[in-house]
Amino acid sequence: MVERLQPADPGHFVVLVEYDAAWPERYAEHESRIRSALGDRAVEVHHAGSTSVPGLAAKNVIDVILVVPDPTDEAAYVPSLEEAGYVFHLRERDWHEHRLFKEQQQSPRVNLHVFGPDCEEVRRMLAFRDHLRSDPTDRALYERTKRELATQTWERVQDYADAKTDVVTEILRRALEIR
Repeated sequence: MVERLQPADPGHFVVLVEYDAAWPERYAEHESRIRSALGDRAVEVHHAGSTSVPGLAAKNVIDVILVVPDPTDEAAYVPSLEEAGYVFHLRERDWHEHRLFKEQQQSPRVNLHVFGPDCEEVRRMLAFRDHLRSDPTDRALYERTKRELATQTWERVQDYADAKTDVVTEILRRALEIR
């Protein structure tokens, strides 16, 4: 079940920009802000998504993975993240107890994904990122796919993400085989 706490982004089209060498610095600022807000409740914090892969074109949105002891215990972390400027956007109980926060006051925008410890999805996201960082052939395949799909109009940005599924699955399979 998905509980959307804020209105969905209208989406419609996806804008990719060339890799920005400032993205890792922006991520580091958010990691520091998150760790300051949560202390030891921030079990892990990672830069994920296309902005975490040097040389890869991306939407101008930094994806941050936050692992907390228990994502269902929202009282333990939601108020602190909201005080730090992140807006609670989405609760997905049926998908790894995922919570999504957004921070849109700065550029690039930030999607903050919250999961629990030992979450398979965190492992998959990091394997995908690490593989793209080290494999120029798969990085080029992924970028080509993204660029082709970005030429289309989408009802929702999630539709664009879903359209990448076959290529992501193919690359992820290779990434997990290597690990």
